[in-house]
Parts: sequence; structure tokens; C-alpha cells
Amino acid sequence: MTEQYVAAIDQGTTSSRCIVFDRRGDVVSVGQREHRQIFPRPGWVEHDAAEIWANVVAVVEEALAAGGLTPDRLAAVGITNQRETTVVWDRRTGEPVHHAIVWQDTRTDRLLDVLGGEAGQDRFRERCGLPLATYFSGPKLRWLLDEVPGLRERAERGEVLFGTVDTWLVWKLTGRHVTDVTNASRTMLMNLHTLDWDEQILDAMGVPAAMLPEIRSSSEVYGTARGPLEGVPVAAALGDQHAALFGQTCFDPGDVKGTYGTGAFLVLNTGTEPVVSANGLLTTVGYRIGDRPAVYALEGSIAMAGSLVQWLRDNLGMISHAAEIEELASTVSDNGGCYIVPAFSGLFAPHWRSDARGVVAGLTSYVTRAHLARAVLEATAWQTREVVDAMNSDSGIPLTSLKVDGGMVANALLNQALADVLDLEVVRPKVAETTCLGAAYAAGLAVGYWPDLDSLRANWRRDAVWTPAIDPRLRDREYRNWKKAVQRTLGWVEAERE
Repeated sequence: MTEQYVAAIDQGTTSSRCIVFDRRGDVVSVGQREHRQIFPRPGWVEHDAAEIWANVVAVVEEALAAGGLTPDRLAAVGITNQRETTVVWDRRTGEPVHHAIVWQDTRTDRLLDVLGGEAGQDRFRERCGLPLATYFSGPKLRWLLDEVPGLRERAERGEVLFGTVDTWLVWKLTGRHVTDVTNASRTMLMNLHTLDWDEQILDAMGVPAAMLPEIRSSSEVYGTARGPLEGVPVAAALGDQHAALFGQTCFDPGDVKGTYGTGAFLVLNTGTEPVVSANGLLTTVGYRIGDRPAVYALEGSIAMAGSLVQWLRDNLGMISHAAEIEELASTVSDNGGCYIVPAFSGLFAPHWRSDARGVVAGLTSYVTRAHLARAVLEATAWQTREVVDAMNSDSGIPLTSLKVDGGMVANALLNQALADVLDLEVVRPKVAETTCLGAAYAAGLAVGYWPDLDSLRANWRRDAVWTPAIDPRLRDREYRNWKKAVQRTLGWVEAERE
């Protein structure tokens, strides 16, 4: 019998990829293309959904060609995606009615005050697990309904459809208007307990139910693909961080992974009951397999990680390629007393302060570009420490290790910084493409390509481990300084308006 494989489409913030995997979870072939970042105004970030779809078609064709494969060699395809990014399109023509509004976009800042009313930021948290923040899809959708002429009336008549990027891609592939529980849990519109759209929140947000997709599990066959994947079952959808949790085989309560890409995202499996955070974390759905109970998670979202390295490269010109930062930062033994807090679009977990803006603190004439490079890497580590402290407090189970993945963890200096500031073992897996792998695993499970979770656990293999190598007193002093720098970011936008 001809060997079968499973493909995953990873539609991310800066690029789209297709990766084909074999039964061991090893990469067979890859296709990847970047798409445009559109910045109409300061703080606004958009994508062209039509361009994204064209790129997805191209990377699927590239991955198949690179592996010498035809669609009939694929047992299934799974989708993983940038979350919260909001797409609205015409039901009849399939044309987007506006550029997609990206998760990083902050245009809904003032709308949040209206939506929060007297109850404030936590108005909907008990129902959806999330604070009111520019991050999530619901306020972005409300903005589109308010600002695009005639869109609200069309939405009420069912003429336009809403979706996060998973929904857009499944619709383009199969014609089905569906989303999965992980992506739905990031809209602010889904009730965490019923796993369905929440009528009270829809009413308060002013979102017509007629434009919303059907919520399904993360691992089931949604339909059969057309076009470049003709005949292949589309059998999974997970938001990117949830897919990484799945790809890292974090199937037990207490398992945690950290993904370090454009942003950084730590996700902790909390089992089949949602845990409400008292420390600024998000309560979300981790994943759901078929008709089994949903698995919930606590998440700490950090807006800027790899994108801070890109800023050092593109805006300041201190390095030519992102990979150069490790070599430059390694030429000094510490940060020279300098701390960079990258609150470029406000602070995410555990602060949730949209009024914050970035600072460089502790500058003296001693500081060189090498110290700044080191401070850039340490910024990701210290932001992770804040999230881990919150997770330990919320879960009551101190973490003992962190599984890491994403483009940044090729950087050994960053991984050592994480181990030092967290006082934890940091483990990198053999297959670093855990986001794509998680989507492939979920799709393969849905069609029986992999029989069960134990077969996925057996695939997981460690590549490298970092352990703490810092004086605890130095760690504590540096953390105090980091917290002082964070305090200096707060209230900047309000002061500017005054």
C-alpha cells in the first residue's frame, strides 16, 4: 500500500505554511510564503484575506511538489491559524468586505470603554473567560459593523459571514461555515461553559447571530477539500497556541508549553473544568477531540517577543538578520543595567494595560548595542516570568519544566535566560514545528491515522535541555529592576491625550 501522510496548513501573522508529516511526526516537506503587513494608521494592523488565501493555495502546491506527492497521498489536512484576527466576507461572492483586522490591532481601544460600561474590563469574563481588550475578535467585529457603511444591515440579513482565519480557510476549502472551540473561545462571544455563542454577550456587543459560524470540536471532519487538496478530508482546526499545546503532547493537567514567535504564549492544561484566573491570565479552551469533554487551559499572552528582535533589526538597524542577535548579545556578560519593556501596543498578560507604551530604562553611557541586544532577549524571559508567577498562583501547582517551541527557541541564549529567570528546566523538542504538528495530529486522530493520544506521546522526543545557572540573589535583583521598568510604561497614552 502506498504510504499516507497528514498535512497541516499554518496561517500565521507574517506568513502561511503547509507542512506534510509522516506517522512519526517528522517533517516530509514544507511550503512557505510571507504576506503583506498593512498599517493604515498608528496602532492599526491589517491583512488582505484574499492574499492570504492565494498564498495558502501556493504553499499547499509547493509542499506537495517538494514531497513528490498528490492529494490522494494525504489522509487528512488540519488547519492552525493566527487567532483573533477578524475576517468578514460576502456569503455569495466570497469577497472580503474589508481588510482583516489583525490581533495586534488597537483601534478598538476607546470602544472598550463603551462596551465595559460601569462593570469595566471584566464585564464578560465570567461568561467567556476573557477581559475586554483590543486583542479579541468581538470588539473588532463590532468596529467593522459600526464603521463599514451598510455592513450591519447586511449582517442582520445574513448576507455577510464572520470568521477568524480558520473559518475563512475552511470556508474557502469546503464551503462550510464553521469554527472550532479554541478559536471561538478567543472571540469573547462564546460561553466557556456551554461552548456555544452567548446570547447576552452578542446582544451587548451588537453582533448579529446570523453572521456567526457553527462551533465544532477541534478534531473532526468538517468537509472534503476542493481545489489544491481535492478530495482530502479537512479534519481539524485549532488556534495556533492550542495547536502547539497539542503538538507538544501536553495532554495532562499541569502540562505547560511556551511558544516563542512574533509574540510569546504560555498555555497550561487545567483539565476538563475551566479555571478562572485571579492574576491576569486568560481562561480558554485548550482543545476538544470529537465528542469528548473539552480540555481547558490558562494562557498568558505576550504581545512582543520575536517582533522585538525584528524591531531591533528593521527600525534600529543594529543587526542584519534576526539570527545575529544571539552572537551580538553573547559578546557581553549581562545587560549593562539596561531593560527594554516592549509595550508597543500596550501590555498583555498579566497586566492588560492598553495605556502602556514601550520604554528603555537604565541607560548610561556604558551601554552598547550588545547590551541592548541582550536586553531584547531578556525582555522575553522576564515577561515569561511574570506569566509563570501568575500560573503558579492560579493553578496551585508550581511548574517544574517548560516545553518550548517556535522560531525564537533556536536561540540557545534565550533558552538559557528562560531557565535562569524561571528557575525551571527548559526543554526543546526534536520536532520544533509543534504548531503545525498539533494541527496534523488532531486531523490524523479524526480519521484514524493515529489511533490515540498515547501514540502521539510516543512520537515526542527531546532535542535539548537548559537548566538554571544563575545566582538566586542576582535573579531576584534583576526581577526587581524589571518590575520597576514595567511601572514606567503605564499611563503613557492617557498622559499624551491630556
